[in-house]
Amino acid sequence: MLNGKQPYRLIISGGGTGGHIFPAISIANKFVERHPDAEILFVGAKGRMEMTRVPEAGYKIIGLWISGLQRKLTWSNLLFPFKLLSSYFTAGKIVKRFKPNAVVGTGGYASGPIMLAATRNKIPALIQEQNSYAGLTNKQLANKVQRVCVAYNGMEKYFPEDKLIFTGNPVRKDILDTESKRDRSIVHFGFSPNKRTLLVLGGSLGSKTINESILLGIDKLIDSEVQVIWQTGKIYFENIKTQVKGKDLKRIRINDFLNQMDLAYAAADVVISRSGALAISELCLSKRPSILVPSPNVAEDHQTKNAVALVDIDAAVLVRDTDARGILVDEALKLIFDLQRCETLSQNIVSLAKPNATDEIVNEIEKLITV
Repeated sequence: MLNGKQPYRLIISGGGTGGHIFPAISIANKFVERHPDAEILFVGAKGRMEMTRVPEAGYKIIGLWISGLQRKLTWSNLLFPFKLLSSYFTAGKIVKRFKPNAVVGTGGYASGPIMLAATRNKIPALIQEQNSYAGLTNKQLANKVQRVCVAYNGMEKYFPEDKLIFTGNPVRKDILDTESKRDRSIVHFGFSPNKRTLLVLGGSLGSKTINESILLGIDKLIDSEVQVIWQTGKIYFENIKTQVKGKDLKRIRINDFLNQMDLAYAAADVVISRSGALAISELCLSKRPSILVPSPNVAEDHQTKNAVALVDIDAAVLVRDTDARGILVDEALKLIFDLQRCETLSQNIVSLAKPNATDEIVNEIEKLITV
């Protein structure tokens, strides 16, 4: 309740990738946990991942007709000015009709129009930047909002320093206590507790490079007797199952998607992963030695910048996307049997963990509302 009056009303906007969507859902969940009668409305981009993931989490979402500019001349680019105008108009109507007490943006195409509409109507606003390199939408909004919650130091080069709050990134609550789940995870995957386990992730959609690298080194992994949990992504799953047919897969678990990520982290001794902000936050909290393979297909190469921020403090190993097919499996096998190196990486990566990130962000939202 707002000072004993009406329930809080909050608009949250963010999407396009899991790195924007899942932090937004975590913030919503924490806010509702504290304020069960709160009304939460999500605003996303039509046709994007958030239009499915947000309703699955139990929240209402409205989609704007908005998309980013493509690198080459397309019909979508020609439509961009019209999409932008349509989205600003629709966003203004949403804000006036819903009358939020505050708005929160986590990045993505739809975040811009709704945040601008809200700030134009003098509604308190907060943005949450997940990466070490700020996204374009958030940079453009920085001067109009009251708070900018970040996950890396040195973000004053992108945002006004007096608005910065170092909170870390919101992550799922089940990631916070993987150590106690080790025995359960070994049983869940049908593994031996006496063998080393490698977890292979490619982000919410899967990674072609990482999948091809594992396929090229599958015989080495089998011969090493390392146990493998491999998340391929849905679009690659059937093709990979076909390519490994006839191989000795008794220690390899291939999944299109892992619903119980906490158990996957709990079982893992080493993780191969892309270096999106959400993935890195989960690696920090689960304290896992990691080999990061930054995706080159993201804005401003921000995954490489995320990875380098860890490598600079000896908290992860970096393998470039262009090198992965040749060396990734060899690097993973070298690391997984080097227990001292694994311990060093684990100790250094946990120093970046922010287990109370979601609470701290919701604290800031509450401060804005009650000013």
